[in-house]
This record gives sequence, structure tokens and C-alpha cells, in this order.
Amino acid sequence: MLAIAAELGYRPNRAARALTTGRTHNLGLIVSDIANPFFPPLIKAAQAYAREREYHVFVADTDEDPQAEEELIQTLAKQVDGVVLVAPRLTNQAIERLGMELPFVVVNRKVKGLSGVLMDVAQGAALAVDHLAGLGHRRLALLGGPRGSWTSEQMRKAAEGAVARHGLDLTAIGPNAPTEEGGQAAAAAVRESGATAVLAYNDLVAIGVIEGLGELGTEVPRDVSVVGVDDTVAGRLNRPKLTTIVMPTPAAGRTAVDLLLQAVDAGGSRTAAQTTLETSLIVRESTGPAPA
Repeated sequence: MLAIAAELGYRPNRAARALTTGRTHNLGLIVSDIANPFFPPLIKAAQAYAREREYHVFVADTDEDPQAEEELIQTLAKQVDGVVLVAPRLTNQAIERLGMELPFVVVNRKVKGLSGVLMDVAQGAALAVDHLAGLGHRRLALLGGPRGSWTSEQMRKAAEGAVARHGLDLTAIGPNAPTEEGGQAAAAAVRESGATAVLAYNDLVAIGVIEGLGELGTEVPRDVSVVGVDDTVAGRLNRPKLTTIVMPTPAAGRTAVDLLLQAVDAGGSRTAAQTTLETSLIVRESTGPAPA
């Protein structure tokens, strides 16, 4: 029978199979801004791993809008077996409520009762402060991300602990849009703070603040050192090349899909498996000794 089906070019009808098995063999992956270079490596890794497990991935972009995020989750819930939610902008309460409807895995957010993949940005932020302190910087500025960002909050806590350990001053500036324009808009506040080093929410914000400082006559790294987060292609191509916290985004994509499929295989029961991936610091050209 199988040979005859192959000879006739028969292909199983996925919709019909979904009716009998209760599975669509589709997964949803929702990101806050697909234009941000942080997301494509995670998406590609998640799609490749899902394909190995004979699943397809629907990717959706919320454009940093919590309401759009909720609407997309509700729409995808009818078409997928589970959802990976990356760097969400919804509140934890909203995510918990939506997670009652189908299997959920959250990336870079800790939500009670839901499985998650965390990239240890706090570890990276501490390494960045250690690096800047070693270069003689005494006054640091922290450019936070959008309001409600788990990553931004973890960076703030880690940076505060690290500067206290080194006896440094820290000025928190934000919330900021997680974009190049957000960094440019924060440049004047950085200069007014008197900081000689900046830890930015992500590489795009770091690149933007370098541009904004340049427009104000402040040179990086001669006058101000700048550290980004993510290790994106944009940061490697920027001039000066960006010192940055390396986030293991491909590993996060694969791990998130693996955790999600474990929940699907378990019949959609709520699980709370947590995986934390290590980060590191790569030093390039955007950091240097503190000015005399």
C-alpha cells in the first residue's frame, strides 16, 4: 500500500490528520520586533530544530505592542500546538492567563507555572562592569530598554550590584526604545550625566548612542566607552566595532522548541521547566581607558 501511495504521489492531508490526532504539527513563535537583528538567529535555529521534529513554525511580529501580542497569541492558538513567546511585552498576569489555553514557552521572561529559557544577561552585565572598572571608569550610565522588559530589569539589578562592588557611580537612563533611534535620543542625557562609560540595553541602542554622542562632539571610545548586548552582525560591522555581551540566541531557539514539544507530547499539561544559558563578554573597539 505504501509503495502504491508513493507511486501515485499521495501526500497526507495535514488538516484531516489534525482532526484525528488532535495535532496540527505547527508551532507559533512570536517576537517583539523582527527587524531587530537579535531575533533572526533565534528564529532560524528554532525553525531548523522544529523541522527536524517534523513541525512547522509560524513567525509573528508584535512591533513592541502588548495588545498586538495578545491578539496574535489568540489567533495562533487556533492553528498551532503551542507557542514560543520571545521577549514579551505583556504583563506576567496576562501571559499566565493566555498560557492556560495551550502549551507555552517563554524566552527571556520568568513567568510562574510556565516553562522558560533565560539568557543570563545579569552575568554578562556584571562582566561588562568588571571590564569597564578595569579600564579605570568611575561613572557609568545604564541605558535601559522598554518599560516592562525582563532583560532590562535583570541588567539593572546586576549593574547595581557590580558598581557597588567596585565603588562606582551609576546613572540609570530610561526607559528607552530598543532601537538605534532610542540610543540617539539618549545621547544628550548620557553626556549630561558625566558618565565615561555606557552599558546599553542592546546593540542597536549602543550603536545609536555612539552616533548621538558623535553628533555632540563626543568620541567613542576616546571620551566615552560603550558596551552593547546581543553580539549582532550590526555591532560587528559598526565603527568602532562594538564591545558587547554575547547572547546565545541560537541555543535559546532550539531549547525553547524542545521544551515546547515536551509539553505538547505530555498532552499540553502545564510544565515549569526552566533553562538558563550562560552569556559572555567580547571586547572590541568601543571600549577603552577612562579619559584622564
